This record gives sequence, C-alpha cells and structure tokens, in this order.
Amino acid sequence: MAEDTATLDRVINDMHRTIALEASPSMEKTQRIRLLFCLIAAIIEAATLLFSASSLLQDPDNWWHVKVGLDLLTSRAFPTIDTYSYTFAGSPWIAKEWLGQVFFALAYKAGAWNGVALLTIAAITLTVFLLAWYLSASLKPAVTLGLALVPALLINPMYTARPVIFTLPIIIIWTAELFRAARKDQAPPLWLLPLLCLWTNLHATFTFGFIIAAFAGLDFLARSGLSKPGLLGRWIAFGMLCPLVTLLNPYGVQAILATFTVAYGNEAVPYIIEWQPFNASKSYLQEGALLAALFGLLVSRLQIGWVKAIFLIFNLHLFLTHQRFYYMFVLLVPLVLAAEIGEHFPWVSVQKWANGQRDRLEQLFASHFHAISAVTGVLLVLTAVLFSSVSQIQPSRKTSAEGALAFAAQHNLTGNVFNSYILGGTLIFHGIKTYIDGRTDQLFLNGFMTKSMAAGSSGGKSILQEQLKIYAAKWAVLSIDDNRIPFFAELPDWRQAYSDEYAVVFVQEK
Repeated sequence: MAEDTATLDRVINDMHRTIALEASPSMEKTQRIRLLFCLIAAIIEAATLLFSASSLLQDPDNWWHVKVGLDLLTSRAFPTIDTYSYTFAGSPWIAKEWLGQVFFALAYKAGAWNGVALLTIAAITLTVFLLAWYLSASLKPAVTLGLALVPALLINPMYTARPVIFTLPIIIIWTAELFRAARKDQAPPLWLLPLLCLWTNLHATFTFGFIIAAFAGLDFLARSGLSKPGLLGRWIAFGMLCPLVTLLNPYGVQAILATFTVAYGNEAVPYIIEWQPFNASKSYLQEGALLAALFGLLVSRLQIGWVKAIFLIFNLHLFLTHQRFYYMFVLLVPLVLAAEIGEHFPWVSVQKWANGQRDRLEQLFASHFHAISAVTGVLLVLTAVLFSSVSQIQPSRKTSAEGALAFAAQHNLTGNVFNSYILGGTLIFHGIKTYIDGRTDQLFLNGFMTKSMAAGSSGGKSILQEQLKIYAAKWAVLSIDDNRIPFFAELPDWRQAYSDEYAVVFVQEK
C-alpha cells in the first residue's frame, strides 16, 4: 500500500513537472506574441507621426513652452511672477509644468524643432504601446492592435508639443494598475506614488489622478464590501498619500490650487477652442466613434458595475464640457472596460486565444521574437536619424509671424506691442514682452481677456482705442484673420507698415 502511494505521488509529481514544462514555453510564446503586436501598434503610430511631424508644432503654445524651459535651464530658478508680458508683469505666475518644459528645452537644444517633434512622437508612441499592452491582458492581440490604434487616431488633434503629451503614458499606467488591483482584490501598488509625483511636475492634470484613484477604490469596495478591512485600509491610506505626494514640486500647494483657476471662473475658457464644449457639427469622426461606442454598450448588455458606469459618465461629462478632455474618454474607458469585454465576448478573450491554435503569423512572431525585435529597433532608430538629418521641421507659420517679426527687427520697432492671442508664444520665444499670450490659466484675467476679445466685436473700435491708450502700445502685430485689423486701419494715428499672408504690422505715427 505504501509503495502504491509512493508510486502515485511520483506519477502526480511527474505530471506536474510535465505540465509546468509545457505551460512555460506556451506562456512565454503568448507573452512574446502580445509584446510584438503591441510593438506593431507603436511602430504604425510612430511611422504615421513621422510622416506628419509638422502637425505636432501647430499650436501657438509650442513656442513659449520651449522658451520657459530654456530660461529654466539658464537661470536654474523657478519663476514666481510674470516676466514675459508687460500687461501683467510682476503678477503671480508659476511654471507649474516646468519639467515638461525642461524636456522640450533639452530636445530643442539637441535638435532644434526636429528634436521637439521627435520627443513628442516618442511620448505618443509610448502611450500607444502601453495602451496596447494593458488591453492585451484581457483581449487577444489582433483586437488589441485595433483598439490601440483607433483611439490614437481619434485623439490626433491633441497631438502637439505641449507638456500634457508627457502625461498620456502616465495616465494609462495609473488607471490600468489601480483598476487591476481593485479587480484582483489587491492593495494599490505603492510604486505608483512616485509616478504621481512625476505627473505633478509635468502637467496640472495630475489632480485627475486623485479622482481615478477614488473610482478604483470604490470599485474595490463594491466588489469586496467590508469583508477585507485590512485591504480597505490600505486603499484609504493610498488615497490620503496621493495629495501629499503631489506637494513634492517647486511650488507646493500652489501647483494644486492653480488647477482650479481653469475649472472655476476662468473668463478665457469661452474664447479658447480646446476649452469649449464638444461641437458634434464640427467633429464628425469623434461624434461617430462616441455614438458607436454607446450603441455597442447598449446592445451588448455588457455588465460593468455601477462604479465603472459612473466612471464612464464622468469622462463623458468632461469631454462634453471641455473637448480637450476627449482623450481621457477615448483612452481610459476601453482600458477600464477591457476585462469585462473579454469575459462577455469569449471570441475576443485573451484566455481563449492563449489556449487555442496559433496562426502562422503568430507562430512566426513567437519563433523569431528576438530577431524581429532587433530589426524593428534598428529600423526605428534609423528612421528617426534620417528624419532628423533630412527634415527641417518648423512651427506653423500661422503662429510664427516670421516675416512680421523680421520686419520689426529690421525697422527697430520698440515699445509695447499689441498682439493677437495666437502670436503671443512666438513673441515670448523671441524675447518680446506680450500684450497677451497662451498663459490664460493664470494671467490675463479680471476682465482683461473679456475686454480684449470684445475689441474685435462689431462695436469694438472704442474698446481697442482704450486698450491701446491704457497699455501705451507703440506697434501691433496681428494674425491675418484678426477681427481688429479693420479698426486699426481706421485709427488716425496708426498706419499699416507690413503685411503678408500670415500677419500684419501696424505702427503708431509719432
């Protein structure tokens, strides 16, 4: 009997070892295939962006973000007052996105605007890779490839060289890891806290990290109730540590408070396109994707739980209120719902795929993983080097006022300049103090922005004259489509001195 028991134990142990040996290569192949599909998604995105790199420098804020970073590197001091405008000179202003601005400045010093574009492409490519990787934990690789590229296409309008672009990989990791921990009845990973600290120094959207953590904590509570008080306590402790960690920045609590200047009572919001509510009549692609997603949720009868349903509604609210937050809805909703989608639709489940038959392409990926990865890496590097050596990317001429500023320098135009909003960035970059620029999250408030925009209305001529007098403007540089140009032409003591297809220069007669 004892011998039979020992024999049975040996047989069972041999079976376990055999299963382990068989499972290990299978699991390794699965991971390799997942990884390569994610790399394919990233490569496709990188290639697409490289061929349209100039589109990454269309925003007027690209100019001043680089300039602030360059000044930070030179002075090695964090600004606390405005030194870039003459209208609000000396007013409180902090470079709350200082680290992202330094990254752009370093890229600019290394490769001029090509370097800035390449850094932006790298951040977006990493975002696509991470989105694909986390989605592939629940969905099979082919589905993951599509779900990673479609959101990347939908949020294409926000791809620009501004510090927010560095937060996209962070928000992917933050959201995926927290909801994963909640789903598996685990404590939130503490290594996410340094990531939140990094986010804090990159961009003001870090406060959304608090909200996402709260939703993930609620998801854990909804699943476990009060049956695991120890774990619940660790979630609560994590939530309390989040705001404390964000104090680790050059400005302390000011960085947190500054985020509310946009959310509540900022008069500039109605005038800036990205802060305006979503307009379906001008965004057919986004509207179609949104309606398709809602239709799919309704007809599939997908069970997602009340917490994730509220999370979806919250992100939809952000998007409909301020269209710039469309990226959060597009990136985070699929990420949070991926596990439920995989369970509800077995044909897209990664578990069913992992236990099934590999097709020829997947077998090829698994068998030649290292070779394909090496070739891919070399091709990416060569492409980036070729791009840098051949292409000479420059910011949009609509925001540069290149000819107008050259004329101003040639004719020694000095004194306060009255400028269009979209030309404020290039003025800062070229060391000219602005009348107004893109830093409206902290400056140009208390009626200034409202009055400045009213000067371009049908009855704005008197307002324009008042502003010119109050701020002692001596010359003006305006974008070619500025509504105030006809008023300048009617002013008796001003004359048009320069004009091209992008900008107009007026000077005050002495």
